Amino acid sequence: MSLPIHHHSPRRTEPQQPLAGDLTLQRGRVHELCGPSRLMLAARIMAKCQGPVVWIRPGWMPERLNAAGLQPLADPARLILIHAPRDDSLLWAAEESLRSGAAALVIAELLAPPALTPTRRLHLAAETGAEAARRDGATAPLGLLLLPGQGGAQGVESRWHMAPAPSRALLWSDEESFTLTRLRARLLPPASWSLHTRPKGENLEPKPLPDP
Repeated sequence: MSLPIHHHSPRRTEPQQPLAGDLTLQRGRVHELCGPSRLMLAARIMAKCQGPVVWIRPGWMPERLNAAGLQPLADPARLILIHAPRDDSLLWAAEESLRSGAAALVIAELLAPPALTPTRRLHLAAETGAEAARRDGATAPLGLLLLPGQGGAQGVESRWHMAPAPSRALLWSDEESFTLTRLRARLLPPASWSLHTRPKGENLEPKPLPDP
């Protein structure tokens, strides 16, 4: 008697999303951005991708995202802004946006790290969205979770922290200086870079910083 043989195909590797220099993020997956400059980092990632962007924020917070303020970096007309009334509806909106495959970038601002199960659901939604995007000849979605402090969402593909750094110029300069740190990645060790940017969204080549 012959037994059926089941072949499990490996997960397809989606294209990489440029982050800074040769640093990239895996599309079709969910990553975390944390630290005081996480919104700036998200906006600069938006500037480096094409297509619609879904940005989901806590609707009960008094702060509002000024889409016009993105103009020096990226076209605010690409932005679909959602104000969610509750934490669970915020994650639901992110999950559905990723699953549709219609948006190249889905950004969800959270006030506290989600547990492992919601993160896994977001990964599965991103993988489903990647299949849908592939059928339509579009780019696989990229999911970003924005968290304060050191972040801490369980199960994310990678975690990046960005914070302002002292300027390297003694006089006034149009450059902005940041420290970008990879806190976690599945296949890469933690590392930090000195990142200098210009107002129009140009990233100068990041320079590795020595291990602390």
